[in-house]
Amino acid sequence: MAYAIIKTGGKQYRVEAGDKINVEKLDAEVGDTVTFDEVLASGGGDSLNVGAPFIDGATVTAKVVEQFRDKKVINFQFKRRKGHHKTKGHRRHLTKLEIVSV
Repeated sequence: MAYAIIKTGGKQYRVEAGDKINVEKLDAEVGDTVTFDEVLASGGGDSLNVGAPFIDGATVTAKVVEQFRDKKVINFQFKRRKGHHKTKGHRRHLTKLEIVSV
């Protein structure tokens, strides 16, 4: 099975055709096709092709399945013996992708 390592949203993902992954929010509508040109490495079987930093001409195509928000993350700040505590929270905006081709 062929796989590739792509870079998006400041993170790297190892993907194969048919995988569903959650990435940082992309500016695309549900049902759109997204193409990733920043392919760091690709391989299949025993072979591995590594770019410097990217592989020329290599692309990964994905379909946008859903735009959603992740679970709430709580950040609790506390200073002992001072009576100080503060609670903050946030929810990340994510995009669910289905990899079509590598």
